[in-house]
Amino acid sequence: MTSRKAIFITGGASGIGRAVALHFGARDWFVGIGDVDERGMDETLSLIGHGFTYKHKFDVRDRAAWDEALDGFATASGGRIDVLFNNAGIPIGGSLVDNSVDEIERCLDINLKGVLFGAQAAYPHLRKTAPGSCLLNTASAAGIYGTPGASVYSATKFGVRAITESLDGEWAEDGIKVRSLMPSFIDTPLLDHTPNAQSNEGIRQRVTEAGLEITPVEEVAKAAWDAVHGEKLHTTVGKTAKQMAFASRWMPGRVRKQTRESTRPLGK
Repeated sequence: MTSRKAIFITGGASGIGRAVALHFGARDWFVGIGDVDERGMDETLSLIGHGFTYKHKFDVRDRAAWDEALDGFATASGGRIDVLFNNAGIPIGGSLVDNSVDEIERCLDINLKGVLFGAQAAYPHLRKTAPGSCLLNTASAAGIYGTPGASVYSATKFGVRAITESLDGEWAEDGIKVRSLMPSFIDTPLLDHTPNAQSNEGIRQRVTEAGLEITPVEEVAKAAWDAVHGEKLHTTVGKTAKQMAFASRWMPGRVRKQTRESTRPLGK
């Protein structure tokens, strides 16, 4: 087994996945990325600037494709995977009654099934490099307190939080760390999407109108590095996420009141 540490990142074609790939690559890690966007993956790998890279085009909803991707990466990296970053995910917003069946199922399948399948596939690889190996999952500030106008998305991110906590217990005796990131609104291409098929207003516009901050994506990359190397189970990223975590713990009544008084849910 080679001594160079290796990380595999889903959703590595852009946004948080790309930023984390560049951050770990700059620290001489072997970087593998998976995505459905091959051109985006090529751009990410070209930015890393060294040849210790690997890409695999696949859909995280496909359990068999996970084994193929990780087995291929382990072979390319010299026999090791130290970190799996379960990052692939999609947004969905708007009132629940306005969300289509296809939109709901796609969000649940990518954001939840994808994380579970990734954890299953990564386990034997992470056990080989333990102690110190890590499963890192992208949750969200929407996994701290349910967000009006984003019930499906919030449900998936609460689920990712639960998966993280469950596996933190299951895998402790194997020496595998399990961690999550809980970012608020991050400056990535996802902000330029519309929250659902019935909306013609981008998420970025709604966030700006609400007076919420948009956090630079590099802050998430640094948080990912700290999470992999630290002991904190959940890492909040961005002012909104930190405030929400504090308020939901110490002022739950106020959070509930503010949530109920929200007049215009995201995507409505």
